[in-house]
Amino acid sequence: MIIDPATKDPFDVYRLLSGSILPRPIAFVSTLSAQGVRNLAPFSFFTVISANPPVICFCPMIRGGERPKKDTLMNIEATGEFVVNIVSEDFAAKMNLCSGEYPPDVDEFEVSGLTPVPSDLVKPARVKESRVNMECKLHQIVHVSPKFLGGSLVMGEVVRFHVQDSMINQICEIDADQLDAVGRMAGPVYVRTKDRFEMVRPA
Repeated sequence: MIIDPATKDPFDVYRLLSGSILPRPIAFVSTLSAQGVRNLAPFSFFTVISANPPVICFCPMIRGGERPKKDTLMNIEATGEFVVNIVSEDFAAKMNLCSGEYPPDVDEFEVSGLTPVPSDLVKPARVKESRVNMECKLHQIVHVSPKFLGGSLVMGEVVRFHVQDSMINQICEIDADQLDAVGRMAGPVYVRTKDRFEMVRPA
């Protein structure tokens, strides 16, 4: 089948993308509004851009309704800071509670029951239950499209890593079994990262 995205409904294009680009890691992003309200939301359009300096990115999408921009994006635009918390299976259900559409004065830490802990270099709190937290300063935002289901590329430089002591070795390798990260498939489907295989890169 050949599909011209220009002829399809944006929802169909979203389904094609989210059903093909699999699995996707989850950026569980904590921010703080200009008024001091905590926000916590998951994003599955998430990856690494650079290791020197360490820069990561995620992509909030434009929604319908009276508030098309996600609170996360507006908070980062206002403050220039955020934390990315890696999601493990043991608190995935609480992460999912934070994916709802809440008014901007709602604190998703309270909604989910997850525990906020102070960061070192940025104002947004970290998620205590997360085994890896990355404190970020805004590097750049690229607004790709203001249309419904359009999006923005949010890039942040990691200025501090927090890693659970038991799951990292002397050369900064993370123990994937202890991390027990989950990823996003399409729709309500998630994936575990326990079924793995190795391939050695050619010399």
